[in-house]
Amino acid sequence: MRVGVLTGGGDCPGLNAVIRSVVRKGVQEYAWKFVGIVDGWGGAVKDVTMPLDVQAVRGILPLGGTILGSSRTNPLRLEDGIDRIKNTLGAHRIDALVVIGGEDTLSVATALSETGVNLVGVPKTIDNDVSGTDYTFGFDTAVGIATEAIDRLHTTAESHKRTLVVEVMGRHSGWIALHAGVAGGANAILIPEVEFDLDQVCAWVEKRFEINYAPIVVVAEGAVPKAGQMVVKDESRDEFGHVRLSGIGDWLARQVEHRTEKEARTTVLGHVQRGGTPSAYDRWLATRFGLHAVDAVKDGDFGTMMALRGTRITRIPLADATKATKRVPQELYTEFDVFFGT
Repeated sequence: MRVGVLTGGGDCPGLNAVIRSVVRKGVQEYAWKFVGIVDGWGGAVKDVTMPLDVQAVRGILPLGGTILGSSRTNPLRLEDGIDRIKNTLGAHRIDALVVIGGEDTLSVATALSETGVNLVGVPKTIDNDVSGTDYTFGFDTAVGIATEAIDRLHTTAESHKRTLVVEVMGRHSGWIALHAGVAGGANAILIPEVEFDLDQVCAWVEKRFEINYAPIVVVAEGAVPKAGQMVVKDESRDEFGHVRLSGIGDWLARQVEHRTEKEARTTVLGHVQRGGTPSAYDRWLATRFGLHAVDAVKDGDFGTMMALRGTRITRIPLADATKATKRVPQELYTEFDVFFGT
């Protein structure tokens, strides 16, 4: 059997661990041949590939990013996008495809699967917003990076007695903001699931100053103020129709400084959350996802996605995984209300 491997969307720590486990198990247990699709769906459309074997995946376990490259290409926007992907798969005699990506990449995989292409999905995203799985790899590393940044910012905030606003990733879901904010001892955490009250945020900030401590406010890039609109740098959109976020942190700092008359500064973590060495947990989870993806291909269980449920890896229909974004449930984020403003 010849199997293709593709990584799409934004890069994240752990992608190489999946590639490594897929190739090693496929070669060593089943003597399969592998073809790497370069730069995600862009390479699938343009027929850009690279050979994958055990030698090619040696030493990549601790590396961030992806040796295959990635892109945000959306073939569904091309009139002949699906046909061009099928032509690429046919030209390289690829019998099945392992697609590693987030909700956008997997939505394309779902559409492709519905046309008869044999494929299985592996969920990745630092945002942890793919439905059907408790966690995605990349999330743990991102939370660790954000938490360390918050820890470091506490000392400089105290030194200058200023408010520091920390903007983290999270377009539709506040998983990173909530986890890192709680772990880092933030005084306010603003997430896309709940429109925030600017007056309440300023009240939390002022209460912190009253006890002679400097406040830290963690805000997800997709957080929205009450009766307001999402703050964006510009109105340009990517191929999946998403506006380019980042801007809420600067806006919030200006508002807080104006209302409280206390200096406020912003730190935007941005792509640093995606980069660098994956955590031990993300390497472990990514490796397990890859091993189970090979089992799904061997079983001919196509049109499925690997999912973590508790400690078990299971398979769920791709269509179920891509029909909605996984958001932070109310019962989880309200548990921590007692810490805000203190």
